[in-house]
Amino acid sequence: MKTTISVIKADVGSLVGHHIVPAPLLEIAEGSLSRAVDEGLISSFKVFHAGDDLELLMVHDRGERSREIHALAWKTFQEATEKAKELKLYGAGQDMLKNAFSGNIRGMGPGVAEMEIEERESDPIIVFAADKTSPGAFNYPLFRIFADPMNTAGLVIDSAMLDGFKFEVLDSKLNKRVVLQCPEEMYKLIGLIGTVSRYSISRIWRATDDQLCTVTSTTKLSLLAGKYIGKDDPVAVVRAQHGLPAVGEILAPFLHTYFVEGWMRGSHWGPLMPVSLRDSKCTAFDGPPRMVALGFQICNGRIASDKNNIPMVADLFDDPAFDLARQEAVKMATVFRRMGEFQPARLSEESMEYTMLPEILKTLKDRFKPT
Repeated sequence: MKTTISVIKADVGSLVGHHIVPAPLLEIAEGSLSRAVDEGLISSFKVFHAGDDLELLMVHDRGERSREIHALAWKTFQEATEKAKELKLYGAGQDMLKNAFSGNIRGMGPGVAEMEIEERESDPIIVFAADKTSPGAFNYPLFRIFADPMNTAGLVIDSAMLDGFKFEVLDSKLNKRVVLQCPEEMYKLIGLIGTVSRYSISRIWRATDDQLCTVTSTTKLSLLAGKYIGKDDPVAVVRAQHGLPAVGEILAPFLHTYFVEGWMRGSHWGPLMPVSLRDSKCTAFDGPPRMVALGFQICNGRIASDKNNIPMVADLFDDPAFDLARQEAVKMATVFRRMGEFQPARLSEESMEYTMLPEILKTLKDRFKPT
């Protein structure tokens, strides 16, 4: 039996600016997915939020890119959007770029990360969800997790991992993909994914048997809409243990902060802050950019549940072990904000292509004179 984990997210409205998903929208999603369980469409689910993004984690047996599952997510986001408009929430329906569902939610605004697996004896899964940043935000930690032996001891001492991993890298500018294998092509991989604005890791497989280990969302909202309407706020699904990186190795890169694209108006560099669901809200300069991590076990086609049939989901960043990263993020955030709108605090000119900068240049076009 194969099991599919689908994580589909969208910004459909936020309380007080780009801050947080309010309770009424979460309740709509809970109700929608509960009905889907009763109807047998999905086996189990978890509704949560990363900042102002509504996140739907669904487990089912319908495979990746299922029309029924994508339609369920689209309908849920539509209902939440209507409620957001009724409450006059900020950015109501922001990520809903199309008016009618066309069979697949990809390319319509919401972000999608899906993984179909054959269950192992024990299958720990981690779902990461970020706010105020882009798909390239996963490049650094995924490289550390699956290619850096200084982070992941299993690359050295676990025989199942000695042959390394294959990385699928998306070129968002040309809409092309390439697969590179590590450790053999490590330097080529870094050469690409170090340019986080253009290249992003989309899938990872174990080299020995092509077992799928990781999937990420790669939606670029500005490329879909032709203008800046909000940052992409990516999600990722990562398998752990039993010949794959351990849960502790997967979380280790987040012991320190690192810099990502996004933050205020999607136009600035900012330090990533790993936070619990309780602190998954963006405030200072619409940030700093946040990341949450939820862990759970897949058990016979569903999320392992307690005696009351409630899925057991661990809030992995709800731990003082990550306090140092949070303190670093606050300190680095204040350093960048002292820079104001001067680079390197603000993104490069190419990354600003979909913001108001082109409009400024257009108004000054006739005033530029040859030197």
